[in-house]
Amino acid sequence: MDFRMTRFLALVAVVWFSASCSEAQDQGAAQVPATAGSSTAVKTSSAPYSAAVDGSRIIAADSEPGNWMSTGRDYGEQRYSPLTQLSPGNVDQLGLAWFADIDTSRMQEATPIVVDGAMYVSTAWSHVKAFDVRTGRPLWAYDPGVDPAKGVDACCDVVNRGVAVWEGKVFVGTIDGRLIALDSATGEELWSEMTVDESLPYTITGAPRIVKGQVIIGNGGAEYGVRGYITAYDAESGQQLWRYYTVPGNPADGFEQPELEMAAQTWNGEWWKLGGGGTVWDAMAYDPDLNLLYIGVGNGSPWNQSLRSPGGGDNLFLSSIVAINPDDGSYRWHYQTTPGETWDYTATAHIIVANVQIDGQERRVVMQAPKNGFFYVLDAATGQLITAEKFVPVSWASHIDLETDRPIEIPEARYDETSVPMIVSPGPQGGHNWHPMSFSQRTNLVYLPANEQFMGYVAVEDFEVSQTGWNTGTNFAAGGALVMAAGENAPKRSAYLLAWDPVRQQEVWRVPKVVTTDAAGVLSTAGGLVFQGNASGEFSAFKDDTGQLLWSAMTQAITVAAPITYLVDGEQYVAVLAGGRSLPTQGAGASGATTRLSNNNSRLLVFKIGGTAQLPDELPTELTSAVGNLNPPPLTADFETVAHGEQVYGRYCSVCHGPAGVSASAGTFPDLRYSQRLASAEMWDSVVLGGELVGGGMVSFEGTLESSDPDAVRQYIISRAIADKEAGGAAASGPLQ
Repeated sequence: MDFRMTRFLALVAVVWFSASCSEAQDQGAAQVPATAGSSTAVKTSSAPYSAAVDGSRIIAADSEPGNWMSTGRDYGEQRYSPLTQLSPGNVDQLGLAWFADIDTSRMQEATPIVVDGAMYVSTAWSHVKAFDVRTGRPLWAYDPGVDPAKGVDACCDVVNRGVAVWEGKVFVGTIDGRLIALDSATGEELWSEMTVDESLPYTITGAPRIVKGQVIIGNGGAEYGVRGYITAYDAESGQQLWRYYTVPGNPADGFEQPELEMAAQTWNGEWWKLGGGGTVWDAMAYDPDLNLLYIGVGNGSPWNQSLRSPGGGDNLFLSSIVAINPDDGSYRWHYQTTPGETWDYTATAHIIVANVQIDGQERRVVMQAPKNGFFYVLDAATGQLITAEKFVPVSWASHIDLETDRPIEIPEARYDETSVPMIVSPGPQGGHNWHPMSFSQRTNLVYLPANEQFMGYVAVEDFEVSQTGWNTGTNFAAGGALVMAAGENAPKRSAYLLAWDPVRQQEVWRVPKVVTTDAAGVLSTAGGLVFQGNASGEFSAFKDDTGQLLWSAMTQAITVAAPITYLVDGEQYVAVLAGGRSLPTQGAGASGATTRLSNNNSRLLVFKIGGTAQLPDELPTELTSAVGNLNPPPLTADFETVAHGEQVYGRYCSVCHGPAGVSASAGTFPDLRYSQRLASAEMWDSVVLGGELVGGGMVSFEGTLESSDPDAVRQYIISRAIADKEAGGAAASGPLQ
């Protein structure tokens, strides 16, 4: 292969991920600065914000539609509001009521909580903020003081998806594994419990759920080699009440739960030495009528099943929905969406509990549209599979056999068994990832952010576990080369807001996205509206029965989080947290989807009819040929060294700094093609090995990389910069760093 063409080898390998390597600070218009591990509060003469939420209030959430008391609004996580003031007839009158700048430029993924006049929201780095819902006046802010070096253990940025409130307390899980209780009126820390083994690369990004006074929290880290579980803590004291493991450990040590002995029969080899995976990092829902807690279990560790479980097996309870009794954490049933998963097909997508009419009979069901591309409808009481159909193109399986409840796989898709590289749809980004979907009781439709994605899967040869970085057992760089070689024969990428009929298992309408990797959470309302943000810097409302665009507002940032709506003083508001990496640009970082460019502006945005607030003037948005300013030093390495550097970069660096050396998060994570440190191996090593920038989240890779690896990566980045400069900007992806 021509050397210049190798610059694209990792082009599509991990474009969907943005993890933590550096930090940029934004100026906030409505900020209360917090010191590390502390809370700061604004004095107020108004009544205290007590957040007096309990189970009876959440169960009866429809009786107080003005609040949004739990992350999914109700226990069933439908993300549907009974409010009707906003409708297709007046939604075009929405204007910005107030906004608050966020003090970190990292990805923002949280769902705000609104209770009795106060809004509570978490942001990146596990910060928590409270605002007056009418005016946006800051009430308090809390910073847990996470060590920036912990960011290296976060697969997909140092995000946080929300808080929980209960009887005067606000609960947040932190990226370093703590569960913290705060006073809802002051932000004062009441208690803190470490929920993980600090010697292992566990993280917490998901929102806690509270059931019967128990705060339930999971964790992440399957890409790094951990074993998954969830834990329940007493909301008042922080005492651990029970723990539920999702995969078996070493059988010689016994089994923490009876069903784990059964699960162990579906594994082979010494899987426990590699962690196993199965983390519960986001999806949970509760059914108070059945007293069942449903949890979504993640991927295997490593992804490659032939490494994780030689000889195959279903590998329970990976990629499964598991129902447990929240009183004691005991098992009730499970359904596995992807037996023996090997493609990162988690079952951690949003879970919804609802009543639907099937064959003329009302059924209580659990619904999920996970990464593997099938939409599942299960009986909520038993876990019986009712129906399952493709909602995006799928090439790993032909269909789900309703007699066996299992997928009929395409044998060639198991790259790990055949040792033959394979382009498989969906890829790890999924048909649908974590971004919340919504079930409308008005239309009986599910609205979800769908993605037609794929990846070239290539098994890693001579796999060795690394103490820092991913341990997937897949070769991202070679997978990218496979896709590039396919050219026009490769599948096409697309993204859209999809209205799906879960009973008929068919599409009703779709709204295509400009950016082909676009995904954001969804809200539906009894007023006939569907709200969603996008990666083009817009927040929009659509007609729920047709998908017609009714209203849009510019956000000056991408949006991936789910919106909420609430009512105060007779006015309905819509709120959404926007921000993360820069708006997508032309080139590799954005799959060539758009030419729009903007710095990140992370904000909490709140809208109402007649709102007159104005965002600050946006920075220029016309994309210039930044690549023309590239000034790389001469390339001094041979082809073999550069090729090796590409392999190392693909495994350890691309997650943060972008595929193929091109930052997909310009303005947030440095684009290394512009680094002045490229000129000196010593300056480069001072960061990569010496930890010179550890305070910004760029940890040292000393002890992980071989001594020659950092310079090989440097030479690879130089080769990419030279090739892009000669190409005249085709791969440009963001402003200068």
